[in-house]
Amino acid sequence: MLIVTITVLDIYTGHDVQLGPLLVIAPALTASLAGTRLTALAGVLAVAAQVFIAAFLGGLTTPNRVAQIIALSALSALVVFMRFVRERRDRALSRARSVAETAQRVLLRPPPRRIGPLQVAWLYMSAQDEAEIGGDLFAFARAAHPATRVVIGDVRGNGLAAIGEASLVLGAFREGAHRYAALPELVTALEDSVSRNLEDVADTKHDPGEHFITCLVLEIPDDAPSAAEMINCGHPPPLLVHDQQVTVLHARQPLPPLGVCERTIEDDRIDPFTLTCGDMLVLYTDGVIEARSPSGAFYPLAERIASFPTSSPYALLHHIHRDLLTHIGGHPADDAALLIIERTPSHRPHLPPHPLGHHRHQPSGSPPHPGH
Repeated sequence: MLIVTITVLDIYTGHDVQLGPLLVIAPALTASLAGTRLTALAGVLAVAAQVFIAAFLGGLTTPNRVAQIIALSALSALVVFMRFVRERRDRALSRARSVAETAQRVLLRPPPRRIGPLQVAWLYMSAQDEAEIGGDLFAFARAAHPATRVVIGDVRGNGLAAIGEASLVLGAFREGAHRYAALPELVTALEDSVSRNLEDVADTKHDPGEHFITCLVLEIPDDAPSAAEMINCGHPPPLLVHDQQVTVLHARQPLPPLGVCERTIEDDRIDPFTLTCGDMLVLYTDGVIEARSPSGAFYPLAERIASFPTSSPYALLHHIHRDLLTHIGGHPADDAALLIIERTPSHRPHLPPHPLGHHRHQPSGSPPHPGH
């Protein structure tokens, strides 16, 4: 339509006003909207229109018309070449991004919406747009006895540079969750793995400072009501939501973060707590509670949870996610992870379709692609 319009106007104005050079707009616009073939087609049509205009006005062999045709042909060819180069680059970038997303999703496997008697909703926001995950981590695993084990942690640093350290903890947790009978033995295994391998995976070239990982490891038996257990290694304390009341589960004897020193975890480091049917457990990283508003205020997670309806972990997560983004007023400055775990009766209830998918800034109870 653009080519036809310019052609008609150029013929109508005659020799006084020459609009033919504007035909180069057609291949230029096509290059931004379509692929190489359609761009080439638009270029050919534009040159053909220019030749038709010159022939219709009887000046096909005049120097001015010949120069216009040559210039339009050269510019159209250049536009087609640039579109071809961009198309190749986009395909290469798409392949690289697909490989990176697959690798990241294998590392941070999306937890099931239900594991044992627990319903799970989760959110992950990466500080880097190109990353699906970063320095925050979480994982679920079934123990050898009827119980679910959970780890949530935070590597010092964020983004893609912290993935190696996160993978170290996740690998050790998945390997040891069903192998060790007691929670202190599992945490000792995590500490041993981090102490031995941290220097090999840490990005010391770009971040020469001290490297460590805060983490919280929990064991939730299937029996309800049950005495769940947790060991806190320098991580923000979880929140227990019971009858709309929010309780901060502070550790009596918190441990230093993983990677600070080698040690054996004793049984007296275990902090028991009760998780009954209908209770929700909110686990998070410091990227959530340290998220700042434009005025510099931290996000008051516990206060906000107390004001939200807690009909399901998915609804609560949706409220927190929307409120957190409103509080930040933009892109998160740090990686942030959030888990909400609800104990349900032992039978498997019907789960409604989850309205949210996994995205870098979107909560999820199931993978996409939906996410991010």
